[in-house]
Amino acid sequence: MNKQEKQNLFQQQAHQLVEQMTLEEAASQLRYDAPAVERLHIPAYNWWNEALHGVARAGTATVFPQAIAMAAVFDEAEVSAMADIIAEEGRAKYNMQTSAGDRDLYKGLTFWSPNINIFRDPRWGRGQETYGEDPFLTARLGCAYVKALQGDGTYLKAAACAKHFAAHSGPEATRHGYDAQVGLHDLWDTYLPAFETLVKEADVAGVMGSYNRINGVSCCANPQLQKILRGKWDFHGYFVSDAWALHDLYQFNPLTKGPLDTVQLALPNGCDLNCGDTYPHVMEAFSKGMVTEKDIRIAAEHLFAVRFALGEFAEDCPYDSIPFSEVDSAEHNAASLRMSEKSAVLLKNDGLLPLSLDSLHTIGVIGPNADSIEVLRGNYCGTASHWETNLRGIQDYVGDSARVLYALGCHLYKDSVMDMTQQDDRLSEAAAVAAASDVVVLCLGLDPTIEGEQGDAGNEFSAGDKADLFLPAPQRRLLQKVCESGKPVILAVNSGSALNLRYAQEHCAAILQLWYSGAHGGTALARLLFGDAVPAGRLPVTFYESIEDLPSFDDYSMAGRTYRYYRGTPLYPFGYGLSYSRFAYSNLRLEKNKIVSGESLRLTIEVQNTGAVAADEVTQIYLGKEQPGELDPVYRLCGFARTTLAPSTTRCLTFEIPAASFYSVDVQGQRSFDAGSYIVYAGGHQPDKRSDMLCGCQVLSCRVHMISEECQDCL
Repeated sequence: MNKQEKQNLFQQQAHQLVEQMTLEEAASQLRYDAPAVERLHIPAYNWWNEALHGVARAGTATVFPQAIAMAAVFDEAEVSAMADIIAEEGRAKYNMQTSAGDRDLYKGLTFWSPNINIFRDPRWGRGQETYGEDPFLTARLGCAYVKALQGDGTYLKAAACAKHFAAHSGPEATRHGYDAQVGLHDLWDTYLPAFETLVKEADVAGVMGSYNRINGVSCCANPQLQKILRGKWDFHGYFVSDAWALHDLYQFNPLTKGPLDTVQLALPNGCDLNCGDTYPHVMEAFSKGMVTEKDIRIAAEHLFAVRFALGEFAEDCPYDSIPFSEVDSAEHNAASLRMSEKSAVLLKNDGLLPLSLDSLHTIGVIGPNADSIEVLRGNYCGTASHWETNLRGIQDYVGDSARVLYALGCHLYKDSVMDMTQQDDRLSEAAAVAAASDVVVLCLGLDPTIEGEQGDAGNEFSAGDKADLFLPAPQRRLLQKVCESGKPVILAVNSGSALNLRYAQEHCAAILQLWYSGAHGGTALARLLFGDAVPAGRLPVTFYESIEDLPSFDDYSMAGRTYRYYRGTPLYPFGYGLSYSRFAYSNLRLEKNKIVSGESLRLTIEVQNTGAVAADEVTQIYLGKEQPGELDPVYRLCGFARTTLAPSTTRCLTFEIPAASFYSVDVQGQRSFDAGSYIVYAGGHQPDKRSDMLCGCQVLSCRVHMISEECQDCL
């Protein structure tokens, strides 16, 4: 059965079932906590579940690194493997729970993941949930996630949901009433492409509307966005509001006066499912003539088509037999550890790494994130059966081979650790540990209690966002004190976003960016430090020097943001990352040097591991106009591949630059192919001077000429 046949079947089944319902019964199904309709043998179903980096919020599950860490892996296959594990564990837990009659919150098969918003500003606390700042990377990884989570069988293994549609990326403090002013160029060039890919290529089952408005219109009751989604892109899934986002329309926005007005606005404008307290008023709105029976039944059909697609009412769904023993298995945890290792980004190494235990007697492990479980979790996480902190990972790896000394050093963000003590009450202990150690692993950064979603974060002063890019003040003092010890310092940074690490770049021997690193993050760190794993992650976001280099946080124009439109010099560029090995590129060849507008372009390039250890290399392909227009980026990512190479091994890689990478988007949001010369760049980083300097090499480049369709006879 092909995609269209399955879609038609499930829609027909949904239509037939909804036709048998009374209107009251159909209306009751538009709530996220849909009640049972016993007369028709329909069980209760709670639509709200989360699976950003593992099955979340409903007991034990394999906990992978946070999404931003997965983006740093630059590997679609790895994201696919993770998503398949999530679907497997989700089904196993669902089978166990429903057999026990447990249909509670966070126990369904409709996962409200992935978050494919663009991480446009490093201050956004919730940016950790995304795949970074680039639309192409976000689309490819999001597509890999959705396809693997949903599977390719007759039924969906689980149902993914692309969120938050659209143009949502902070600030958190004002999100409930925020009106994002977005030009059509930025909308179609940056904010919509990943959603388009997930709908048209991955056939994502759900789309979630965001809290904010776009140009005055609510994203959860937006006829223009629905015309794009269901009209232009032919979306056939269900549309759900973000949690209590419809309530916001009358509490924080001037759009409606109360629940009935909100139902009247949202339901006819495409919001099928309400996560919140508004749609219990649907029948009252119907009685007053504010919505129609057709509005109610169409929404219910959209929802039941997904439930039929999940095999909920089938007797032959193969996923019903997945046993509970699949949850938290050794194989799944090995995949989580692998992701933790592959997501680490080596930002600096003066030759200290990898360490050798043969030459070490004492290792100092210092910092508020050294023994923190929070930096392993990330937000929207599950419960691991075993958490391996940075400290524990190093202790377990070293064993009796060396002494490991530990000092907290400081609070994560407060001036003292204990109440009533003086500022920096643990600084002297940290200095003593550093002085007694041969090498120091300094564990600094943030954690999800101060960086995250508004409702989850303890960061009351910025609602989960960052006020600046600096480490918290007590950590800066600790960093300086430890560096003044004269001992070699390895900075291990856990955070969900970019930080200003200028001081560390100048004073530390090595820097590893670990993100929120998953249940096995500490083991991964130890293996990276001692060379059992080789870092090869790449930054999915730009690390700026200062917020002074950026536009205002609440400015949704992309001018001056991300590597595509930022014209300054970053501390660490998008796509950057070092290795314990070295790689050389050669023989960049295009299949042809002239193409017709609308064509894709195939190329090959050879990459050789010229170092002494086996390692992964992330090859990146960028494309830019030779003479970019005012709205064009200098270049954009249009291909990537992660390849494992043994020493002295050469691999020929083939890439196909998709036709869409040649699009230009004008001020009206119209896409077109512009004839002229384009530059293709290929190598281990983006083609900027800062990356060249940090990596000690340049990428290769060549020119391709695009000819309009009218002139294709010239080829």
